[in-house]
Amino acid sequence: MNTESYWSIFINASLVNNFVLAYFLGICPFLGVSGKMETATKMGGAVTFVMLISSICAYGIHALLVAIDAPFLQLISYIVVIASTVQLVEMFIKKMSPTLFRALGIFLPLITTNCAILGLALFQTNKAYSLSQSLVYALGAGIGFTLALILMAGIREQLEFAEVPDVVKGTALTLLVAGILSLTFMGFSGLGT
Repeated sequence: MNTESYWSIFINASLVNNFVLAYFLGICPFLGVSGKMETATKMGGAVTFVMLISSICAYGIHALLVAIDAPFLQLISYIVVIASTVQLVEMFIKKMSPTLFRALGIFLPLITTNCAILGLALFQTNKAYSLSQSLVYALGAGIGFTLALILMAGIREQLEFAEVPDVVKGTALTLLVAGILSLTFMGFSGLGT
């Protein structure tokens, strides 16, 4: 069992070791959905919800697989749970908010293949977190993911009004901004000790 404090786990997951800007996990929705603040916020909420559910399930699956001496089934079990959770979230959003469902488009089903969510399950297992620590870790990772999306969306919305040389318009500028954001999050590395 890990004895790390909840606050330390949360800060590490959200800022110091941000899944998008430090581990470079979940880049597809980060680059694809961060064009507008509204969709970025809602995608961040969906990813956070899936992370929380996946974290609980990963904790239970790990305990079960260790009890029956079958830890080799861990990865495939996590993938099945994540895919199922995303399908439930997708059906819920489609039913409750068809406009959001259309706005998120292909990126909503891509949460299934979002390596940030699988990374969360594997990292929490490797760190031997308790259930409550796993939930704090998932919440921190989800909030960090949402923070990265919102920051990127805010910058991209402002850049629409800026005069930018043709050579860096579009994807090139987006990648430059993502790199600079990643560098700024390196400044939080001192908080993790």
